[in-house]
Amino acid sequence: MMAYGCPADAVDEYLRLGETTALLCLEHFVQGIIDLFGEEYLRRPTPEDLQRLLDTGEERGFPGMIGSIDCMHWEWKNCPTAWKGQYTRGSGKPTIVLEAVASEDLWIWHAFFGPPGTLNDINVLDRSPIFDDILQGRAPKVNYTVNGHNYRLTYYLTDGIYPNWDTFVQSIREPQGPKASLFATKQEAVRKDVERAFGVLQARFAIVKNPALLWDKIKIGKIMRACIILHNMIVEDERDKYTLTDVSVFEQPESSRSSHVDLNFSTQMPTNLHNVMGMLTIRNEVRDNQIHQRLKVDLVENI
Repeated sequence: MMAYGCPADAVDEYLRLGETTALLCLEHFVQGIIDLFGEEYLRRPTPEDLQRLLDTGEERGFPGMIGSIDCMHWEWKNCPTAWKGQYTRGSGKPTIVLEAVASEDLWIWHAFFGPPGTLNDINVLDRSPIFDDILQGRAPKVNYTVNGHNYRLTYYLTDGIYPNWDTFVQSIREPQGPKASLFATKQEAVRKDVERAFGVLQARFAIVKNPALLWDKIKIGKIMRACIILHNMIVEDERDKYTLTDVSVFEQPESSRSSHVDLNFSTQMPTNLHNVMGMLTIRNEVRDNQIHQRLKVDLVENI
């Protein structure tokens, strides 16, 4: 059912199971995957993970980049009639949104599933917990240098709808001159990581590609969560077989790297930001338009 996306009553003759029993088996299997493997394969990046992501980003011309972010819509065939207006955009079908961050090897580092399909990427971002660790002081400390300037907040590559924050770098819509054109070409090529991750996820698990047949949104969310966990398990198993990156460049001493993560920092540390002012300061730093513009100029020069 997960791999081929078939309905529950399509397997009754082959498995000698009733429709309700097949659905129950699917629910138990999905819950078991989440309970057993969710903590490892849907973890937030550890300092070692961050260092590897930063090294890969630097090798591809984007120091400080830890992935690309985008949203995907999953059609909900059996959406309750009373909710259809909330989940349907225009004259389309009801959908549920998945916001995800993916790296070059297609590992999905962040998955936020559940917002109704009427929301665009910015509205989903406003509800997303993607920056909670940074705001609450739980994120590992990062320092990196681009074009001689030091930065301490990592960023994601995005498409044009995302805001001009310090943590997002978009392409240049109408590039003028060879430098801007080269940057736009490179950014759009690297940003496709998350699009590829969505495509591979749907190809491996047709249940995510086909319209969702369940009525219960919580159960649909668990299926999506289990599919992402299994996807990450496959990525980990196959990672070394198709990598195109020369890993020898990552083995150089830390002093020669422009990106550095504090490896002594624990992601389990309790936050030391007990006051609202501290969180507001970090929030303003994340949304700083001036740093965003300077970072973009530095990246153009770097590439």
